[in-house]
Amino acid sequence: MKLYYSPGACSLSPHIALREAGLTFQAVAAPTKTHQLDDGTDYYTINPLGYVPLLELDDGTRLTEGPTIVQYIADQVPAKKLAPAYGTKERYQLMSWLTFIGTELHKGFSPLFNPATPEAYKTIAKDRLNSRLRWVNEQLEGKQYLMGDDFTVADGYLFTVTNWAPRVGVDLSALIHLNAYRTRVAARPAVQAAMKAEGLLS
Repeated sequence: MKLYYSPGACSLSPHIALREAGLTFQAVAAPTKTHQLDDGTDYYTINPLGYVPLLELDDGTRLTEGPTIVQYIADQVPAKKLAPAYGTKERYQLMSWLTFIGTELHKGFSPLFNPATPEAYKTIAKDRLNSRLRWVNEQLEGKQYLMGDDFTVADGYLFTVTNWAPRVGVDLSALIHLNAYRTRVAARPAVQAAMKAEGLLS
């Protein structure tokens, strides 16, 4: 398998999932600013939408969209408990978390990275994002991870997007449960390995 990623982008989530799963894969840098691979290939020829992540399977099938990719990864190694089994209510709870993180948090951060976004709108976006993060903080009270005691692919995704907070002036300091959770996730060997591979840790 090949994972096309851009350092620190949302593709860190499937990168973490692959390392948690222990699957063999090749990480291919596809910087979102240049859209050019190290060998000179135009990334748009691989993903016409131009964004990451993209997972290319050994048979050439290409999967896009992070929440789908991480579920595919989890389902390759069910014993790792990175996702509950399909058909269980817990699987739908996982999908709810993945959807919430994607639509309410991930997309909530997006306008804050765009230099063309008016400051007045950035204020509105931050207020909405902060309200969602406060809710997540409440949900984490008394829990190790989003789904309870087991780390799942939703945790890798939440960790990834909340990493962006200091880069765009979103203050997480008052969210004590979220901060304790982030410390737990950051300490996992697979998370450390993925971040080092992307040059995010020395």
